[in-house]
Amino acid sequence: MKIENITDLHVLVQTARLGTLTAAALALGMTPAAASATLKRLETQLGVRLFERSTRVMRITAQGQVLVDYAKRAFDLLAEGESQVSADRAALVGTLRVAASSDLTRTTLLPWLDEFLKMHQGLQLALTVGDKPLDIVRDEVDVALRYGALVDSRLVARVMAIPQPVLCASPDYLRRHPAPQTPRDLLQHNCLTFERGGRRHRVWRFAQNGQWTEVRVNGDRSVDDASLVREWALSGVGIVLKSALDLRHDLASGMLLPLLPDWETEPYPLHALLPSGRFVPSRVRALVDFLVLKFEALA
Repeated sequence: MKIENITDLHVLVQTARLGTLTAAALALGMTPAAASATLKRLETQLGVRLFERSTRVMRITAQGQVLVDYAKRAFDLLAEGESQVSADRAALVGTLRVAASSDLTRTTLLPWLDEFLKMHQGLQLALTVGDKPLDIVRDEVDVALRYGALVDSRLVARVMAIPQPVLCASPDYLRRHPAPQTPRDLLQHNCLTFERGGRRHRVWRFAQNGQWTEVRVNGDRSVDDASLVREWALSGVGIVLKSALDLRHDLASGMLLPLLPDWETEPYPLHALLPSGRFVPSRVRALVDFLVLKFEALA
């Protein structure tokens, strides 16, 4: 076995995460000189270069990234094993690193996550909320709840729900503007758009009798946080096309009214994304199973 010291792997992982030896050394409570010596020893033992060095940053090599990915899984496995021998074997312990979109978190996930933490009091939650694309592997996320198709082959996806977006507006907006009767009528309306998958979602698709129609909508505002689009729609400034999951409370209360009921919208699946199927900690499996049951009950 060429790797003899687990500290060497900690230095490797922290340097890859933080980008410099100085930052990695500070995070690990050691001197930069010691961290540099550790990396050089590791490279010598393995016979490969793990980082390309410059005066400012450490750029990880392809071989280094492979080792980092395996080291992270090894640390997770060790933590899982420690929890099983040092605590009640039925207890879940450790930190759950969860990422989700802003509106889904506020309208749906928060009470569910609270309930899960009450059930498993040995857990801590680190929640990342936002609609911008996230590198799940690089940012060390355990599970991400994301709408849309899976595009990263490194990830494992589990379908949580397949909601269809709902076209809707507030009663106040509809008092001041005639409700659209066809998708083409949306060209005469103020349509509120947001970024989806890192791009502004302006092409809205509708189907009737198996025939699809695309409309490139326009409006006076767009945003990278989809929860704000919902707030704008509630305030009566325009029409929104958004997941039925995120709007279900507003639709049930009548604060938003559905439009074009005879037209079908394109399903937009919600996935739980995991960095790897090779090793998934029991706390992550338990959370995903819990959320599956919650979404099934909601459906």
